[in-house]
Amino acid sequence: MCERGKSVVRQMNIVVIGINYRTAPVELRERLVFPESSLKEALAAFRETKGVLEGVLLSTCNRTELIMVVDHLRRGIDHTQRFLEAWSGVSRADFQHALYIHQDREAVAHLFRVACGLDSMIVGETQILGQLKDAFFLAREQGNTGSLLNRLLQRVITFAKKVHAETGINDNAVSTSYAAIELMKKVFGDLKGKHAAVIGAGKVASLTCQHLHAAKLGRISVVNRTLEKAEELARRFDGQAVPWSALPDVLQEVDILVSATGAPGYILTRAQVEGIMARRGGRRLLLMDMAVPRDLDPQIHHLPNTFLYDIDDLEGLVEANLAERMKEARLIERQIEKEVDEFEHWLHTLGVIPLISALREKGLRIHQETMESLQNKLPHLSERDWKVIRKHMMSVVNQMLRDPIQRIKELATEPQAQESQNLFATIFALEEILLEQELEQQQKAPSTEEQAESHISLPLPFRL
Repeated sequence: MCERGKSVVRQMNIVVIGINYRTAPVELRERLVFPESSLKEALAAFRETKGVLEGVLLSTCNRTELIMVVDHLRRGIDHTQRFLEAWSGVSRADFQHALYIHQDREAVAHLFRVACGLDSMIVGETQILGQLKDAFFLAREQGNTGSLLNRLLQRVITFAKKVHAETGINDNAVSTSYAAIELMKKVFGDLKGKHAAVIGAGKVASLTCQHLHAAKLGRISVVNRTLEKAEELARRFDGQAVPWSALPDVLQEVDILVSATGAPGYILTRAQVEGIMARRGGRRLLLMDMAVPRDLDPQIHHLPNTFLYDIDDLEGLVEANLAERMKEARLIERQIEKEVDEFEHWLHTLGVIPLISALREKGLRIHQETMESLQNKLPHLSERDWKVIRKHMMSVVNQMLRDPIQRIKELATEPQAQESQNLFATIFALEEILLEQELEQQQKAPSTEEQAESHISLPLPFRL
């Protein structure tokens, strides 16, 4: 018999502990990063952390999260913070204020939101999904995950892939540089084979070159007053550097001009562009002014075959696109609620499996002992007689177990599920069989990945 008030089945919690761009500045985040070169070693140390039964480490420039299953909530959180302190060399006092701690249902919902890009700096971005997938796969390869995190993270990743494929959460540009590319596509359609010139060599010019290169333009020319800086930027994106004096010649050739300098006044006036357009034979010229103060005379817009957009135009597009993403995000949040409900239901169902298994095992033992006793007392019966008796005895056992099994399944979804399951185990005296099952499971080592994913190695119920 179990001691009064003592749980006969281990309680477990899913917990996410982390910091991100909202809770900590980059100066702190970079000190708590798990470098890729030492990630396997960190996972091994995390696996040995007291109270941590399963664990995944997610580490990016914007977040560090420790995803885990613990057998005691407060103790598991405390030892995990000690692990983070020891591994990073950062005093707990220096990072504890920036930590967020999600547990159980809240932790599950958080992981769905992270994977879908809803918790990202740029809502709906897809990079975090790949980073979470890589973190999970590595942890699984290293033996850090079991049935709970395997099931949860597989479901999270599958759902996030579906969201990105079937919704518009990442269809609309939400950075000015990328919005510029989207506008270019609206004017020209496919950008392949087009020639673009970028004036400037700073951060905005660099990001624009990056997007242009990703769009597979035919040519990228970089124009800057300091030719060495133009050469450096052009080299990074397979472009060509052009001296400032050759800007008029470049403008006669290009389809797209992006200007992002720090000049105090216009670097191109309407009169200058008008003369250039006269020599272009009616070909369209798309101009993107991404500078503040503006580089391009706004009167250029009135010239034939010119399309001029400034930073306000791009930011207006970004705001509209962000509003669309947030609209999609709200719809996805409702879908996440359903996913969390379904995962919770799976956990509740899983929680009664050890009890049902133990009850059936007890029924089989009683059946076996009864049959052996009858055979000793009635040795003259035929094999046919024993077959009939065995069948009817088993029918009695099954009928006796059917209603208790149905009731415990129903109670698994109630708020007091753990107390009900403990009482169930006590009433049917299942403690010894549960202990035998747990010891047997601890001794088993799955031989394949599939076994590792399907084998229920963790006694539940799981508190949600």
